[in-house]
Amino acid sequence: MRSNVVILAAGLGTRMRSQRAKVVHELAGRPLIAYVVRAALGVHPARLVAVVGHQAEDVRRVVEREVARSVGEEDPKPRLLFALQQEPLGTGHAALAALEALSAEEGPPYSPVAVVEEEGEAVELWQKWEESSVWREPLVLLYGDMPRVRAETIARLVAAHLEGRAAATLMTMLLEDPTGYGRIVRDAQGEVVRIVEETEARPEERAIREVNAGLYCFDPKPLFGALRRLKPENQKGEYYLTDVVGVLTSVGYRVRAIQSEHPEELLGVNTRQDLARLEAELRREICARWMREGVTIRDPDTTWIDAEVVIGKDTILHPHVHLEGETRLGEACEIHAWTRIVDSQLGDRVVVRNFTVIQGSRIGNDVRIGPFAHLRGEVELADEVAIGNFVEVKKSRIGRKSKAMHLAYLGDATVGERVNVGAGTITCNYDGKRKHPTIIEDDVKLGSDTMLVAPVRVGRGAMTGAGAVVIRDVPERTLVVGVPAVEKKKLEEDAGGSSSAG
Repeated sequence: MRSNVVILAAGLGTRMRSQRAKVVHELAGRPLIAYVVRAALGVHPARLVAVVGHQAEDVRRVVEREVARSVGEEDPKPRLLFALQQEPLGTGHAALAALEALSAEEGPPYSPVAVVEEEGEAVELWQKWEESSVWREPLVLLYGDMPRVRAETIARLVAAHLEGRAAATLMTMLLEDPTGYGRIVRDAQGEVVRIVEETEARPEERAIREVNAGLYCFDPKPLFGALRRLKPENQKGEYYLTDVVGVLTSVGYRVRAIQSEHPEELLGVNTRQDLARLEAELRREICARWMREGVTIRDPDTTWIDAEVVIGKDTILHPHVHLEGETRLGEACEIHAWTRIVDSQLGDRVVVRNFTVIQGSRIGNDVRIGPFAHLRGEVELADEVAIGNFVEVKKSRIGRKSKAMHLAYLGDATVGERVNVGAGTITCNYDGKRKHPTIIEDDVKLGSDTMLVAPVRVGRGAMTGAGAVVIRDVPERTLVVGVPAVEKKKLEEDAGGSSSAG
C-alpha cells in the first residue's frame, strides 16, 4: 500500500534569528527542506503535501524544484499539494491544514474544519471519505527541518505502522541529553500514553530519556478526529501535534512507538549552531564518499564540497578548495588551493591553479586556468585554452588553443582559435549605458596593453602593436598600431595558417 506524506514547513524558525524561512536555509548548498522532500520521494508516496506559511512562495519553489529534479521518468509521480497555514498557530493546526488540502483534493467538497460536533454530520463525513483511498492509506508526517532523515527510515516506520495496526506509530530516540525534546510517557505496561513537551513537563518527566523524533505515521480518520479536539492549553497558546497522542489514547486508540536505529538522522535544525554542526558532519561524509569513488582530497578538513557536486575519478583537490552548487568536474583534474568553483562544468584533465574563482562557466578538456584568475557569467572555454595570472573573463567564449596569460580582461567577447592575448589587454565593453561585443577571429595576436573599444571586430590573422587603442574594425592579416590604432601593414600568412610581418 502506498502512503501519503505531509511535510510541515510553515514555521517561523524564531530561534534562527532570521528573516528567511528556516527550511530554505542551506546545508551543503541545498535548502533544508530539499533533503526532506528527497527522502519523502524515496518511499514513492501517492501524494506529497507541503504545509507552507512564512515566505510560502519561496518554500513552494524549492519543493517544486526538488520534486521536478528527483522524480525520474520511470518513477511513480506523486500528486503534489500545498496547504497554506494562514496563522502560525502550532504544528497541530498545520497538520489540520494538510488534511484540509487533502480533503479539498480527494474528498468531499467542503473543508473538514467546518464539520460540527453533531454525530449525524460526523458519520456522513466518514462515509464520504470512504470513497477516496486517501483516507485509507497511511499518512506520514514529518518536519521540513530534518535534513538527515532517510527514505529507509520513513519506509521502516510505515511498515511498522501497517504491521502493528495502531492508530498512530511514532519514531522515538534515546538521548543522553534529551533537552529540548518532547518526552515519551508510557504506562505501567509500557504502552505509549502521551507526549509531553519540555516546557510543560514535570521534573520526573524531564528525566525521561526517550524522546519524540518528530516522525509520525497515522491512520487519517482518527488523526482528523483528534486534531479537531486539540486545545491550545500550553504556555505558547498553540495547537501541538504531539497532543494528538494523548487524545487518541484517551478514547481507546492504541499508539505504538519504535526506536530509531540511527537517531542522528532525526535531529532537527533549530539554531545556527545546529546548522553549523550538521554542515560539518555532512561535509565530512561527502568528502569520504568522493574519496571512496577515486578522488584524492589532500585535506578533507578544509575542503568544502556541496551535496549536488559531481567529481570524476583521479581528480586531485588541494586544501581549501570550495566546490559549490551544481558543479561538475571531469576526470584527472587538479584543483589547487584556495580555489572556488560555483555552478560550473569542467572537462577532463583541467588544471586550476591557486586562488582562482570560477562561476557559471563551462570549461573544455586540457584547459589551464590561474593562478588568481576569475571566470564569471556564462564563460565558455574550448579545449586546450590557457587563462593565466590575474586574467578576468566575463560572459565570453574562448576558442581552442587560445591564450590569455597575464593581466587581461575579456568581457562580452567571442575569441577564435589560436589567439594570443597580450598582457594588459582589455575589451572596453561598456560605454556607460550599454554593454557591447568584441569579436576576435582565429590566429589573432594582440600586443601588450591593447585596448579594444567595443563594438569592434579584429579580423583573422590580424595583429595589434603594444599600447594600441582599437576603435574600429581591423581587417584580416593587418597590423595596427597607435592611439587610435591605424593600419601599419599587411601580414603574410605562413604555412601554419598564422600571420607574420612581411
